[in-house]
Amino acid sequence: MTLHTVLLMSGTAVKVLQLFAALSLLIALHEGGHFFFARLFKTRVEKFYLFFDFLFPFSNLLNFTFFKKKVGDTEYGIGWFPLGGYVKIAGMIDESMDKEQMALPPQPWEYRSKKPWQRLFIMLGGIIVNVIVAILIYIAVFSIYGEEYLLPQNARFGIAVDSLGRSIGLQDGDMIRSVDNKPVDRFEHIPMAMVYSHNQRGTIEITRDGKDTTLNILPGTVRKMLKMEKGGFITPALPAVIDSVAPNSIAEKLGIKIGDSIVAMNGQPVRFHNEVKEIILANYNKQIPITIKRDNAEIIIAAVIPKDSTLGVEFRNYHKLLHFEKVRYNPIQAIGKGFVFTFEQFGSYIGQFKLMFSSPEIKASESMGGIISFGKIFPSEFDMQQFLMLTAFISIILAFMNLLPIPGLDGGYVIFLLFEMITGKQVSEKVMERATTIGLVLLLTLMVYANGLDIFRLFKH
Repeated sequence: MTLHTVLLMSGTAVKVLQLFAALSLLIALHEGGHFFFARLFKTRVEKFYLFFDFLFPFSNLLNFTFFKKKVGDTEYGIGWFPLGGYVKIAGMIDESMDKEQMALPPQPWEYRSKKPWQRLFIMLGGIIVNVIVAILIYIAVFSIYGEEYLLPQNARFGIAVDSLGRSIGLQDGDMIRSVDNKPVDRFEHIPMAMVYSHNQRGTIEITRDGKDTTLNILPGTVRKMLKMEKGGFITPALPAVIDSVAPNSIAEKLGIKIGDSIVAMNGQPVRFHNEVKEIILANYNKQIPITIKRDNAEIIIAAVIPKDSTLGVEFRNYHKLLHFEKVRYNPIQAIGKGFVFTFEQFGSYIGQFKLMFSSPEIKASESMGGIISFGKIFPSEFDMQQFLMLTAFISIILAFMNLLPIPGLDGGYVIFLLFEMITGKQVSEKVMERATTIGLVLLLTLMVYANGLDIFRLFKH
């Protein structure tokens, strides 16, 4: 087993642990929201489970728990099937499909005996908690860490692009001024501005070698952008200035020093360190000349690129070469920022969700994903700030997905309750049972489809 394989495995393990921790916390809190409002309105909760103790959605299949303990009227437990959780509320048609209880006369402590507005709060409880959790996490993050971002004009060396960027006419060193003639407030917002631009047929305004020009966003560009699993197709360009040299590395043996700049490799001029990486990858196990600039003098050395394609150097990073805007928030400001940012993220996610149905560039089969896709958004090295920000964003996703008007999800129950509140007529239990059954089958189908896409992509790569 190579060191690369060990590091890859450890990175995957870090992603898995972060995903498990985030989902466990958010599922427990979501179900806790239902539990809170049920108990607030004196409704009996028979079960409170983190994960399912059955093979969802088949409530009588493979019943197994890792832990369970009854306290009062409620059995608390941890199930074996990790894709969700549930609370079983007395007198309610849910994923447990307990028809025997529903055949008995309503009792005062049951869900079906409560007023419509009380049942509405019970059903919205999980969504409410998910939104509150996102707000609280963002408040904490902005209060502790503040905010840091790069203005597009502060990317003073321009952009570094990959093959996708080059395919639409972008080049290393270009300065992006606007998208669709609208300035972009932050560098990291440029890709999403392109996604939303004129139904993905917009323009990018750039400055190249001191001259302004306009590029068209070509058909298929946005689709390719959204299929990228990591990184961006544009990043701030940085000169190839050496920041550190690893002991006993090829670079150290060749006499490369901190502060040196690589200005040419294999006869090709080099301006940015992404170009260094591309040349190295194209010439592994070959001897190539490298031109180093040191104290205004150029030194030419010859190096054999090893099979692992590393020289043993690190280049100066963004924070050492670019000016980032830094904003600090006092507790009151952090509260305001937390609320605003939560609803900005909510709106952004809704916008992205709509694109699956409205954009000719986007296919559901390429945009949807299951548990593996969720895991990939976490970094392979743990960072508390990133973990908290991603956990808050997943909480927003869970709130939105549960709000969808699909029977079996909170939003499906909410639709029936709103109908009852508007018309004064309660939906029959038989209709509720059939709708819930259809909804659960639909959810199972979507779950199998989304996770099947993840597995297909793994084998495809």
